[in-house]
Amino acid sequence: MVVLEQDHLRADGEPDQVGTTVEEPVAVVDEPAVEPRREKRSTPKKKPRRQPPYHVVLWNDDDHTHAYVIAMLQKLFGHPPEKGYQLACEVDARGRAIVLTTTREHAELKRDQIHAYGKDGLVADCAGSMWSTIEPAEGG
Repeated sequence: MVVLEQDHLRADGEPDQVGTTVEEPVAVVDEPAVEPRREKRSTPKKKPRRQPPYHVVLWNDDDHTHAYVIAMLQKLFGHPPEKGYQLACEVDARGRAIVLTTTREHAELKRDQIHAYGKDGLVADCAGSMWSTIEPAEGG
């Protein structure tokens, strides 16, 4: 901004110096666009670790019917009746069956739900729920 002085006469006839402001044109300078520098990481970005999988294993006993196993697997795991029947036959024939493979925490929850499911109402001397364990899945 520049201030120019001009002569003006006062009422008594004497010159008066009055400052007048004049806008000076502003030159616009384009500065080169500068990208912010990104620092390279000294270590590569790590992928989140996946939890190793665990099997929920259902064990055979003589206190529970196929109907009990099918109903329990349907309610606790959402298995359709056909899958429940297949697993009930596997438990009966092999002595055990893997009913789910999942994270350790979820496997522990499902094992505990099997233990809390209750006794088979179709077997008079049924002592309680079926037995289940969890184990690490091989080759996770």
